[in-house]
Amino acid sequence: MGMEDETRNFLVLIAQTISTVLLWMLINMLFGIYYQYGFITGTPSIKNIIYYLLCIISFIFMLRYFIKRWKL
Repeated sequence: MGMEDETRNFLVLIAQTISTVLLWMLINMLFGIYYQYGFITGTPSIKNIIYYLLCIISFIFMLRYFIKRWKL
């Protein structure tokens, strides 16, 4: 009468992974494009450096989270 629990849990894991990546991308696009921290004009400013460092650090933590989460 429905999906097995293992199949359902796997699909929920996929949906959570996709939604987390999309949220991370939207936040980075908001700060990078809308607030223009991602655009370097001339020499990089401290805002640009902090923005790119936070993008890289958050991406690394997100990958670590996914690796731990996907170990079935």
